[in-house]
Amino acid sequence: MRRLRTISTALVATATLAVVLAGCSDSDDSGSGGTSTSGASTFDPSSVAKDDTLAAAVPAAVKSAGTLRVGSDTTYAPAEYIGDDGKTPVGYDVDLTKAIAATLGLKADIQTASFDNIIPSIGSRYDIGVSSFTINPDREKQVNMVQYFQAGEAFAVQKGNPKGVDTGDLCGKTVGVQSGTVEDDELADLSKKCTDAGKDAINPLKYESQADVTTNLVGGKADVMFADSPIIAYAIAQTNGQLEQAGDVIETAPQGIVVSKSDQALTDVVQKTVQKLIDDGTYGNILKAWGNEDGAVTTAELNPSVG
Repeated sequence: MRRLRTISTALVATATLAVVLAGCSDSDDSGSGGTSTSGASTFDPSSVAKDDTLAAAVPAAVKSAGTLRVGSDTTYAPAEYIGDDGKTPVGYDVDLTKAIAATLGLKADIQTASFDNIIPSIGSRYDIGVSSFTINPDREKQVNMVQYFQAGEAFAVQKGNPKGVDTGDLCGKTVGVQSGTVEDDELADLSKKCTDAGKDAINPLKYESQADVTTNLVGGKADVMFADSPIIAYAIAQTNGQLEQAGDVIETAPQGIVVSKSDQALTDVVQKTVQKLIDDGTYGNILKAWGNEDGAVTTAELNPSVG
């Protein structure tokens, strides 16, 4: 993942999707483990005990503030997005962030940000970034990345695939994609392969918000959409039978929490905290509550080697 957008556009798009899908979803449709797919989590950070040893290792500036400032582009359900009240961040990334802060004796101050501004603001405006960042060599040159999740890419089409989309040959198809995402970049490469082979180019239908991508697939403007696999799964669930996955999950890659390279102390304590939450089961319970336990990792590896 993923994307580039303005905050105001993102909030409007999320609201738009909620309206579009209101007639599609069961009013009593709730996920397992205390999480409602309509946008509310019952995760209580006070249930996570402070670890005095880890808390003592928190850098003085963060410790004295009492808060962990977190940059997150809160428009990427179910990882991080704005809940039904129009202001509260929710999602499995959000719950994990709160658990990290609670373990360290801090409160999580999750601030909505445009995705492309998070990494440049790490170490100044934000202490960490938690926003479904795919770990790749370019990002690892800029920041430290603590692995915490594994996600692939997937395609979705209207139920029954009425436009006959073959995900192995998207030439000439209109493909909905979120601007600035890994998928956006890959779509350009796929389109070039089409034209190099003498076929029609892919018609990319780009939106700053993933919510708009989903809405326009439901409405038929796009033939297919391309996004991270958890986002595809969530969109299918929320549209209550209007969409289906096309093909298998592909290109699985790790995602990481972003920390400044100049702050090794905070990097180390975040890595150790994530590992503790993995080991004690808190991490797994959070992912299960959001239906994303398939993306679980067993090791909070720092700056893993990726291609």
